[in-house]
Amino acid sequence: MAKLLIIDDERAIRSTLREILEYENYEVEDIDNGVDGLDLIKKKKYDLVLCDIKMNKMDGMEVLEQALAYSPDLPFIMISGHGTVETAIEASKKGAFDFISKPPDLNRLLITVRNALDRGNLVTETKVLKRRVSKTRDILGSSENINKIKETIERVAPTEARVLITGANGSGKELVARWLHEKSHRSESPLIEVNCAAIPSELIESELFGHEKGSFTSAVKQRIGKFELANGGTLFLDEIGDMSLSAQAKVLRALQEHKITRVGGEKELEVNVRVLAATNKDLMKEIEDGNFRMDLYHRLNVINIHVPHLTERREDIPEIAMSFLEDICKDYGMPVKKISEAGMLALQNLPWTGNVRELHNMIERLIILSDKIISEHEVIAFANPGGGTNIGAANHGFNGNSNGSAAGTTNYDKFTNFQDYKDHAEREFIKFKLEKNNWNVSKTADDIDIQRSHLYSKIEKFGLKRVTE
Repeated sequence: MAKLLIIDDERAIRSTLREILEYENYEVEDIDNGVDGLDLIKKKKYDLVLCDIKMNKMDGMEVLEQALAYSPDLPFIMISGHGTVETAIEASKKGAFDFISKPPDLNRLLITVRNALDRGNLVTETKVLKRRVSKTRDILGSSENINKIKETIERVAPTEARVLITGANGSGKELVARWLHEKSHRSESPLIEVNCAAIPSELIESELFGHEKGSFTSAVKQRIGKFELANGGTLFLDEIGDMSLSAQAKVLRALQEHKITRVGGEKELEVNVRVLAATNKDLMKEIEDGNFRMDLYHRLNVINIHVPHLTERREDIPEIAMSFLEDICKDYGMPVKKISEAGMLALQNLPWTGNVRELHNMIERLIILSDKIISEHEVIAFANPGGGTNIGAANHGFNGNSNGSAAGTTNYDKFTNFQDYKDHAEREFIKFKLEKNNWNVSKTADDIDIQRSHLYSKIEKFGLKRVTE
């Protein structure tokens, strides 16, 4: 439900606009002056503001300028009883979405509101997509291990040296490969990634080298392989330890001769590709077991970069966690939450079996299910680092138990999908907060940073009732 703010010093106008917009299922707040309206904009998140131009205390144009300086993407619709073309042009230049004269035409008002909200959504979605697609995430941390990796990247990236990146799953091997490409002279050309573990052995050669039409049963047309697609750029072979021996032989030839042949083809094709590889396996052991070629290993392992497990650099966890926190809150369009000092210490002490990837998921979970300030209790309750942590963990006490005993292990098998689990967790969280605040709905709504009307909806949705002694 979109959240709208009306700023107008005429009570009759505010009441009329509010009645119309609430009837259209918008959530509406109103205020009678620009100064207080600006304070509300800074404190709360609105999807749209309807603002009068001529007001006491602060002019509407001044509210527009200051609000957009604080929140540049917030759509504004300016309203005035003394509308002129010059006023509308001035409002547009200052960043207003549209200008409406008083008394507003109902149909035009609703269409303008809908269009402004659609535009605001598109702007937000575009920014999120651009950030996800175009930005290579920084390698976060300042531990000795990470500083060494950064220094190695700076030295190696501008060269043509092949790099073998090793480390556990989720440690950030792909990120290292991306930065090696970004800082190379090939950065304007493509970085093509191949997950060797995700492709069946009988298809890996076709994936890497392409195939000619009719070369096998399902080859209904010619296919260009990853080596050709990466020509002039970088080819990243992730989890290369899972590649079949026959494919390894062809990769070795491509590295030696800079030539490939498509499956079912006879023509040799020259390729200019820098190869980066990564694995979570011990390749020397794989060689001993006959699963990996020694000659390919030495071709790939010109430079070795080992990415340490997150537990080997716990001092980097606060920096990584805060970066994830800011990015995810921006993606969700919500105010950035904070993690208490004790909560951060609890994060640093978790086992992190899933590495940095698990930390990202954990932060996302905490953002969804926790208060404005993420506490130690919430970190412990929502950790689930090994798959068996209960959602009502001892120190959180969702069941109202304050003596620190566990609330009982959650049976995850009973949830058919993630939404069911989220609903369960949300219900227990709201129930806990209501009981903690003695069922004071206003205080609870403020505590968990949602509108009181939303909280009433949640109470009704989950069938929560106050239990009396």
